[in-house]
Amino acid sequence: MDLFVIASILIVLSAIFGYINIRFLKLPNTIGLMVIAILFTLGLFLTSFVNNSLLHFAENLISEIDFKTVLLDVMLGFLLFAGAMHTNFDQLKVQRWPVIVFATVGVLTSTFLVGGLSFYVFNAMGFEVSFIHCLLFGALISPTDPIAVLGIMKKAGVPKILETKIVGESLFNDGVGVVVFLTILSIATGGDGVHGGSSISSVATLFGQEVIGGIIFGAILGWLTFKLLKSIDDYEIEVLITLACVMGGYVFAHYLHLSAPLAIVVAGLIVGNDTVRDTSMSAITEEFVDKFWELVDMLLNALLFVLIGLELLVISFEMNYVMAGLISIVLVLLARFLSLLIPVKIFAKKLEFLPNTTTLMTWGGLRGGISIALALSLPEEMNRDLFLTVTYVVVVFSIIVQGLSIGKVATRLLGKDLMTQTNNDGH
Repeated sequence: MDLFVIASILIVLSAIFGYINIRFLKLPNTIGLMVIAILFTLGLFLTSFVNNSLLHFAENLISEIDFKTVLLDVMLGFLLFAGAMHTNFDQLKVQRWPVIVFATVGVLTSTFLVGGLSFYVFNAMGFEVSFIHCLLFGALISPTDPIAVLGIMKKAGVPKILETKIVGESLFNDGVGVVVFLTILSIATGGDGVHGGSSISSVATLFGQEVIGGIIFGAILGWLTFKLLKSIDDYEIEVLITLACVMGGYVFAHYLHLSAPLAIVVAGLIVGNDTVRDTSMSAITEEFVDKFWELVDMLLNALLFVLIGLELLVISFEMNYVMAGLISIVLVLLARFLSLLIPVKIFAKKLEFLPNTTTLMTWGGLRGGISIALALSLPEEMNRDLFLTVTYVVVVFSIIVQGLSIGKVATRLLGKDLMTQTNNDGH
């Protein structure tokens, strides 16, 4: 099917689903689009009892979309840059150490906890899965998804000080999570030699190069973009420069074998920093840059969450897989809570942490399209169908149930007075 036809169908569906949501459901856009897309997909299955031509057309359409490539290689850079640009840099700077620990130690801890728990649970359920494959599942499901978090958290009404931690963590830990996933995947496909000292050393070197190199490259990229913006005053070209920063930076980071997501996040934080804006952009440029990236963010978010709903067409929903998914919801939440427990206690003594921060960050750590994309990249021999179904169940629960209830959970745990006070204080 022609690329333009596929894109046109997805845009039309996104517009229709978006209208239905705004007109009738009135859910947050990201959640509403995904819910309607899932209901639409279920409707297609029902029509197959009368005539299966429409279902076959939809299945062919989705099968021609490489979800992993579309998200990780095309959409992700734009969405991360847009999110980073509009993240409060000063608040994030204050919370930088807990955010860094959450995004690194927290992801690694959760990866091994989910991997270990799922290994024992899945084997007890009769699935023949190896520990290394369960670790891959732990790596792909542990990072919180910045796209889901950014789209939902800002409308949930949680205190700004908590929002900064959750959003800041999500911006960085997806890049770390992808590196962890690829590292474990290389071990899983590398044979027995990975247990040697040189192999462990090479894995550590690869991880350091991807993460640290990506951050340094992003800082250089952001600085160069700032210098270019500062040297001219033409909003059309300046918008184009920010676009070049994302697209050129993403491609070049991949070429250098660095973490492109981390590089783009750092570049976006620098370009979006209020101090940088004040010295490099005129008022009209700032307005046009913001509007452009808000539009890109809205459009790609709409397409992404519609695609997540439509991915239901290509997932094997065997009952035992679904049961494993439902159990995994509990395992993933438990692993996240435990992985946050020690870091929160350590930093709570030095920084201002709200009561029940661990619980709120656990419930606010949403999973999204990145987890599905990584699950789709698993080879068939690594229990791909099982882990893809389990991942989809966890992601749908995360976005719909956790996403819709995080505001109410925060109000219940913190109380209305504390919610109002912290937001009014600008934290």
